[in-house]
Amino acid sequence: QFKLIVENPDKPVAPGLQVTAFVEYYPETQEDLQDRLCLLIEDDFVDIPLLGLIPCCFLEIESEISFGAVIANSKIISKEISIANHGSSSGTFKVSYDGVVPLNIEPTSGVVEPKSVKMIKVGICTDVARIIKEAIKVELEGRGCTEVWIKAIVVQQIVKVLGVPFGNVLECVNFGPVYFGSSKMEQISLYNESPECMDWVAVLEDNAIGGEMGTDLQRSTDAVLQDLSLKNRARDVDVSTLILCIPNQGTLQPYEKSLVTLCFTPKDCNSDRISKRNSELKQDYVLFLRFEVVGNKGSYLQTLSDGATAVTMKHPQPTELALMGSGIPVALTFNPGPVFKFMDCFLGGQTQILCTLKNESELLPVTFSFHKMAHFNISPEKGKIKAKSAQDVIFSFSPRQIGTFKVKQVVNIIGTGLEKDNLQVLKKKSFHQIYLSFIGVCKSERKNILFKINPGITPMISNATGRFVADGTGQCTDTAPMAILKSNQTQIHTHRTNRNCEGDALTAFPNDRAASIRPSDRNKKYRTIFTKTERYNYIDPEFSYTDCEQLSKAAHKEYYSCFIYNLRQHRLQRDATRQFYIYNNPVNIGLKPAEGLLSPKISVTDIHKEKLQFKMPPLEESCLLTRRKLEAVGSKSSVKEITSGLSALPSSTEEKEDCSRTLTSKQLHQIVIGPSTMDFGDVCVYSTTTSKLHIINNLSVHIWIKIAIEIDELQQTSPLSQVVPPLTKTHIPIVFETSTLGMFKKSFTYTINNQHLGHVLVVAKAVSVQLELSARELILNPVPGYLAETEFRSTVRVYNPRNHPAEFTWKPVITDRGNAFSVQPAKGFLEAYSDLECEVVWYPGFSSPEAGEFNLCVHEGNTINLKCFAKVTI
Repeated sequence: QFKLIVENPDKPVAPGLQVTAFVEYYPETQEDLQDRLCLLIEDDFVDIPLLGLIPCCFLEIESEISFGAVIANSKIISKEISIANHGSSSGTFKVSYDGVVPLNIEPTSGVVEPKSVKMIKVGICTDVARIIKEAIKVELEGRGCTEVWIKAIVVQQIVKVLGVPFGNVLECVNFGPVYFGSSKMEQISLYNESPECMDWVAVLEDNAIGGEMGTDLQRSTDAVLQDLSLKNRARDVDVSTLILCIPNQGTLQPYEKSLVTLCFTPKDCNSDRISKRNSELKQDYVLFLRFEVVGNKGSYLQTLSDGATAVTMKHPQPTELALMGSGIPVALTFNPGPVFKFMDCFLGGQTQILCTLKNESELLPVTFSFHKMAHFNISPEKGKIKAKSAQDVIFSFSPRQIGTFKVKQVVNIIGTGLEKDNLQVLKKKSFHQIYLSFIGVCKSERKNILFKINPGITPMISNATGRFVADGTGQCTDTAPMAILKSNQTQIHTHRTNRNCEGDALTAFPNDRAASIRPSDRNKKYRTIFTKTERYNYIDPEFSYTDCEQLSKAAHKEYYSCFIYNLRQHRLQRDATRQFYIYNNPVNIGLKPAEGLLSPKISVTDIHKEKLQFKMPPLEESCLLTRRKLEAVGSKSSVKEITSGLSALPSSTEEKEDCSRTLTSKQLHQIVIGPSTMDFGDVCVYSTTTSKLHIINNLSVHIWIKIAIEIDELQQTSPLSQVVPPLTKTHIPIVFETSTLGMFKKSFTYTINNQHLGHVLVVAKAVSVQLELSARELILNPVPGYLAETEFRSTVRVYNPRNHPAEFTWKPVITDRGNAFSVQPAKGFLEAYSDLECEVVWYPGFSSPEAGEFNLCVHEGNTINLKCFAKVTI
């Protein structure tokens, strides 16, 4: 079957030339052949083996598929394995699997063409945490059966709370005692112990069992019950203002750690009380902070009392951290105090009062600082007093002017507080103030009054005769007395040559001779009172300012005027900023109420045209989420359910703007789309069943939900796109239909605002039509009041527990003695989830058998055997 085609050379082959020979193989049987070809070269023989092989396949497959470490998020993940055919003919394969873990294998059989590769897709469901190590059997043509191992480690996606800097697992953070109004920080570390990226958000459990809000845990139960008003006020406090978590949301990469700062700022719920006993109460707080993973949420249906159906969501595996802390008031007492009355003193004198400052607190020291006040000195002005300790302070009254002084001395209590610009930094500031009253009187000393003769014009202030003037101070004045009058206000004896004098010239009185030769302002002119003749002013060049000095003095005055003006503007700006932060809330939005604003005028027609709608203000990004806030917003959203009329695409300007936003982790946490696993249960083939995918929008903006379905069994689902309004609830019906028996586990994806991706797992078991009987054995008794020869009757109920109508037929089992029983109706059609009562009758006779059997045959379904017995009494 081998043929050699060659022309042997007659002459030797020269160097560089060649001889070509062809060997043809033409097999006639399905077997491998072997021969040899003899080549004679000069005196040497060379044997060339010839092998003739029939065409065959040579299949190879990988021995292992490793998914590595994945998270349990109820998602179908797949990998492909290749079957390579290195042979010259096609080869077949067949995959079989009978393990416990459900696997999706496509295709399970096929043909691999020669010199090609066939890919097999293997998918696993990450619904529960476990270690997967399963073997699938692959039968390869020409190679027999081989095993391929499927390996995966499915872990829960959780976040661990670690201590700083040691990295130990934390279950509780104890802030200890903190003054009301001050803050204390603790740092923790969040660790993503999973192989995938995760978004997290912090939620404060303010209604959890075991939590305490403003209760003194060291007090007895009777004492606490007597002060229930304090307990009620503590419950009304917004917990998000007590505990600050920075950041309260974020993203963690696989096996990444992130630093989180916790800040505790207690507030006194008893601040409006005057009682000393109540002001010294300690308020303990025990709260629970949960770090939850943003993503799919499990759910279960709950029927309310009014018949409505609510959806309660369960978050997967949250990490809970207990927070403990105590708020205590400042207990700083003054002995004596708080009113301090100093002894009367003269100008330049000083009186002192010794005061003892005592820190009544047993837990924390106190740092104080006194404001500076005129005429009063305090030594020391600031200091720190340890717990249950005291310190002496001297208050001094040093008046600098005569009079009675009643001032309010402010004592600042210094502690740590948060900066508004940087919430992660604590700075020293005054968080509490104590007010003291200082009263001091400064008297004037008695002075000897000296009289002197005033030979000039009688001044305005004089004695009765106008001859002697009292000099009160007895000291030399800096300026000599003189009288100045506007020259344009008098025209008495004005010389005609001076009629047109300047209107701004100053007129000197006759008794100002002592001041007429002093150095005065060069720009001012003085004239006599009568003739308005310009006076001569002597300017001493040794004591007067030069022109350069005049300019320098004016520039110096202008500089300090601008400096004082800028200080005033800066103070006004600081006060305006302080007022802005006081009113910076969602209600006032930084504006002082009724500050120049006019109420809008609303007419009756406007009220009828537009309906006033309540729109809940959105939760601030810097504010911590609490369970009460989420439940309050969720209750409003659940009441407003919309089942129809939603648009598939954003149409208005507001919808387009809202649906183009990138949502934060905190906002995504408030959007509920579930359940994450939709279990349809037993579904008959060629039947259609529907389940609701609930969508709850707890945000104050629109969201756009788009579903992407590539699964053939879910192609009838509609609609696939919806714009959900703010604070509303809706649902999308998911339609499932299959024609293949067996377990079904596949997932589909959805997007929020075309950016944020999620998925839903669909689980179902495709089964055939099946009917059930109320009993497998039936005993027939005679009807009371009838003769024994009459028929015996009884009933059996047929149930259809599945979602597809079933067609059935009763077929009797015929024996040698026959069958004296009958069933009515003998055939029928039973709707889904319904039942039918069938009557069984036994006809007595001489040779009638007392037992019989029937087979309930379901079209394309199961078969059930019913045994009947007639109870005959003689």
